[in-house]
Amino acid sequence: MSLENKYDIKINSLLYEFINKEVLPGTNLDQENFWKAFSKISNELAPINRSLIEKREAIQKKIDDWHMSNKSKNFIKEEYISFLKSISYLADEKDDFKIETTKVDEEISSVAGPQLVVPVDNARYALNAANARWGSLYDALYGTDVIPGQRSSGYDPLRGQKVIDYVRNFLDEVFSLADISWNEITKIKIDGNKLILLSGEKKYSLKDENQFIGFSGEINNPKSVLIKNNNLHIDIIIDPSHIIGKDDKASIADVIMESALSTIIDNEDSVAAVDAEDKVKCYRNWLGLMKGTLTVNMEKNGKKFVRKLNPKRKYTSKEGKEIILNSRALLLNRNVGHLMTSPAIILQDGSEIPEGIMDAFISTLCALHDFKNKNNSQTGSVYIVKPKMHGPEEVAFTNKLFEKVEETLNIEKFTIKIGIMDEERRTTVNLKECIRQVKNRIVFINTGFLDRTGDEMHTSFEAGPMIFKGEMKKSKWLNSYENWNVDIGLSCGFSGKAQIGKGMWAMPDKMASMMDQKIGHPKSGANCSWVPSPTAATLHSVHYHKVNVFDLQNKIKTREKAKIEDILEIPKADRPNWSQEDIDKELENNAQSILGYVVRWIDQGVGCSKVPDINNVGLMEDRATLRISSQHIANWLHHEICNKEKVINIMKKMAKTVDDQNENDPNYEKMSDNFETSKAFSAACDLVFKGRVQPSGYTEPLLHQKRLEKKASS
Repeated sequence: MSLENKYDIKINSLLYEFINKEVLPGTNLDQENFWKAFSKISNELAPINRSLIEKREAIQKKIDDWHMSNKSKNFIKEEYISFLKSISYLADEKDDFKIETTKVDEEISSVAGPQLVVPVDNARYALNAANARWGSLYDALYGTDVIPGQRSSGYDPLRGQKVIDYVRNFLDEVFSLADISWNEITKIKIDGNKLILLSGEKKYSLKDENQFIGFSGEINNPKSVLIKNNNLHIDIIIDPSHIIGKDDKASIADVIMESALSTIIDNEDSVAAVDAEDKVKCYRNWLGLMKGTLTVNMEKNGKKFVRKLNPKRKYTSKEGKEIILNSRALLLNRNVGHLMTSPAIILQDGSEIPEGIMDAFISTLCALHDFKNKNNSQTGSVYIVKPKMHGPEEVAFTNKLFEKVEETLNIEKFTIKIGIMDEERRTTVNLKECIRQVKNRIVFINTGFLDRTGDEMHTSFEAGPMIFKGEMKKSKWLNSYENWNVDIGLSCGFSGKAQIGKGMWAMPDKMASMMDQKIGHPKSGANCSWVPSPTAATLHSVHYHKVNVFDLQNKIKTREKAKIEDILEIPKADRPNWSQEDIDKELENNAQSILGYVVRWIDQGVGCSKVPDINNVGLMEDRATLRISSQHIANWLHHEICNKEKVINIMKKMAKTVDDQNENDPNYEKMSDNFETSKAFSAACDLVFKGRVQPSGYTEPLLHQKRLEKKASS
């Protein structure tokens, strides 16, 4: 592909044409002025970006050296903490402060609920996620294991009744009636500005009549009634002609939940975007979402149709006024971190552009189109989630980058809001000071077990062999880290202003377990939590009706705060006495996880998918899961828990297992047919055997290299 020379940069022609012909028109920005400013700022900021990455490596070497020098000594935490301060790994904590972010949409500031994460390169997934603001609770229950028993292809009235009973019990709990159960209601009507529920001739009402908001259809014959709890809406559909409604006592055909309040459109861990062609695909989908024009041609049950963004939902309030509710999740764009560069643009010195600089400019440029129609942000904000930052200095650099973007695009300062992924150890331990750097644009912090564990392992690589992955979730550092994130967020004034988030539920087929366990996230004080699908979002929304997160946050503010000393507890095994059988099982589990994910990444360019684990349980995998598995084996190799020959044999054994698991995929290329030539197998092995020297234990550099090789050979 040819390169366009413009103002001391060389731009891949695909990207150049996309920006000029599809993005810039309609923004009132001059093409030449844009490229001139973009070039100047990119060339100015790239060396700073590079120096920050070099500083990471310098700090890591000092930590490695400290552990190696102190191996023969008893570990004294006070000395360790003092050392971390001496190398500026731990920053001095300054005075308390409160965030000052303004113009934040209510989906982030004042309403608690589920958050989807979806790869931007798949238009169908992106559309589904954007439209996941509302979802059928009946469908979500009927189609998952939350309701036990077999699911037939047609409608099963017995299973359907179990769904109805479940929902009625939920309504009894959250939208309680005076002296009666929802199970006994035979008719729903509206009288004046009140919701009337009848059982026979007897009239009943909601205990809290303020929960009734409005209706659709005619007041004397409503099609649905709109109720609200904890700022979340529910639409009860009334249709006596419907397959469900016709047999229902109260003619209720469905219960539609306000579900995914926000969605992260992901350019990072869940995509395989290695060149200009891939990046343009990602940017084009984001542009379509911002313009409201993204569509996908679909076929289902032999019928062809076009999937597009849902229109707004309209109701009549109980006072007779029009209510317009958003039908789409508020969209945030996760850019890449500071580490990666892109061959899509070559800078003045001949180096590739830091991909995060390119992402910030282009994702914001695309978002300018939303300023006109406000289909996404009602406040005129652009939401960028920034991953994999290490400490306050890197957050300050991101703030500087956003300022430069705002100046170039001629938009108000602090238009670009930032979400900080609290997934690197140096960010965790300095979280308060990280937030301080962006106190005028911060809208989001969250915890992520997998990436954070990957960095935990890499940072303390020389400390000793790490404990089993399964034991990590019970370790002191992890529990303290989860509490610390909430404590810091609340102390900085996040409640009612910004999101405190929790990580992904990774088993999309295990919804019953999710319903049992994931209520722990709102109970922890988190006002959003990640889910892997629209169905999961609908189910998880139930938890936010049962838990008033903002009331709970006020209580959490008074608890004893998590301690930095506990967060710095290194999860190593002091005296590993594991059996060979247990070691082999752990290695096989890690190897299968690596191979199952990498083979699709390298061979098919799939960055996120449901990958069967060693027990054939489908897990939603992205690069975060890859990072922890590869670092874990690399650590055990380094500390001689296993040897290279053992690991190679296990990798080959698990490659055959993964091949068998993918036998029904017509596009799948078997690794075991020829281990020597398989790019995927080679990448998986490199991630393990070169894992020790990968920057921060990240997987992207090796994956990108192998994927580019694969694309070149195809």
